[in-house]
Amino acid sequence: MSAAPAAPAEGEAPKKGPKKLIIIIAAAVLVLLLGGGGAAYFIMKKKSHDAAAEGDGEAVAEEVKKPEKPHRDPKHPPTFVPLDPFVVNLADKDTERYAQVGISLQVDDPKIADEMKAYMPAIKDSIILILSHKTSEELLSLEGKQKMAEEIQRAAARAMGYEVEEPEEDLPEDAANPPKKKKKKKKKVESYNPIERVVYSSFIVQ
Repeated sequence: MSAAPAAPAEGEAPKKGPKKLIIIIAAAVLVLLLGGGGAAYFIMKKKSHDAAAEGDGEAVAEEVKKPEKPHRDPKHPPTFVPLDPFVVNLADKDTERYAQVGISLQVDDPKIADEMKAYMPAIKDSIILILSHKTSEELLSLEGKQKMAEEIQRAAARAMGYEVEEPEEDLPEDAANPPKKKKKKKKKVESYNPIERVVYSSFIVQ
């Protein structure tokens, strides 16, 4: 008969088996992996949050940024030529109406303002003719005022000898004005007008 295995001596710790050692090592590796993964997750999350906050800051900065003001040369302010107020009878047929209108002409060069002095009688005459052909209904509307300002702008320049052409108007298509085949139009060069715009300083219709 074979001898029974000897019992461990008293006070001697039993030897650990290889399987138990492998389990302990695997558990330690798993803990390290979980800990490292968690730390990496929190670091990435923080970076993502910081980047988003930075992006929001840029967006807010863009919204708050004010548009730049257009550059204007203070040495060259606009030049206005004020005219004496015009008082004329209007073209109303049913009743007698008149208009009192104050006008200033804005020119593109101070030299033109000096040049106007010699042509002032002709300029005033052309403006009076335009005013006297208007009705009170035309002058009381915003569109009528704007249209008359454009007419005065062209008429005053012509009184000074400048050739200013009438703007092209698009007529509505109807039986009297049938649609025409579209033709290629040459580019039209706009005529020069030293008067940039007409400004009303007063406007009374009675």
